[in-house]
Amino acid sequence: MIKILIVEDEEPIRNLIRLALRKAGYSTVCAEDGMAAADRLEEETFDLILLDVMLPQVDGFELMEYIRPSGTPVIFITAKNSVTDRVRGLRMGAEDYLVKPFEILELLARVEVVLRRYKKTDAVLEVGGLHIDTISHRVQRGMEEIPLTPKEYELLLLFARNPNTALYRETIYERVWGGEYIYGSKTVDLHVQRLRRKVGWDHRLRAVNKVGYRLEV
Repeated sequence: MIKILIVEDEEPIRNLIRLALRKAGYSTVCAEDGMAAADRLEEETFDLILLDVMLPQVDGFELMEYIRPSGTPVIFITAKNSVTDRVRGLRMGAEDYLVKPFEILELLARVEVVLRRYKKTDAVLEVGGLHIDTISHRVQRGMEEIPLTPKEYELLLLFARNPNTALYRETIYERVWGGEYIYGSKTVDLHVQRLRRKVGWDHRLRAVNKVGYRLEV
């Protein structure tokens, strides 16, 4: 399982990120300041670090110097939104720089992008009775292979990686089709209906009123 270190001194934000990542299937460890994070890094290895800049004792930029030799990818999460700070963080080797306040779905999307870049995503997902091989793009239920179109497969992965999370139609469209959602479009709904039938998720992939869809597992 992918393991992510969350270094954030604000408890409500730390808990929100931890809960969202765990719902998405990641293992998480939290540190409330730079020294605690350094101690964790001495004891364990991580696939990704989410790092606040403004931390007690040792700030995020200083901690980044300690992290960099390990090669562990880092996403800065901070209220410091000046161009100078963003450029500094990226030049220090961070993979991304996310400014507070942010949407949790945006954070999850950026986490997925960085993990894919480092080839650290789970090769196989087991969710809702399905076996999903993300390398061969094969989807099976038991011994039966389920043929999916490219868009249906991308849609399946989006739900599989965000279980028990209500996803807006706008978010689904942007993540799968890569464009701006047109209000009233039935593209998402039609593809969800086809996906439900093909993978047997009639009672799992539920519509959320005035929002979109949620995979219940």
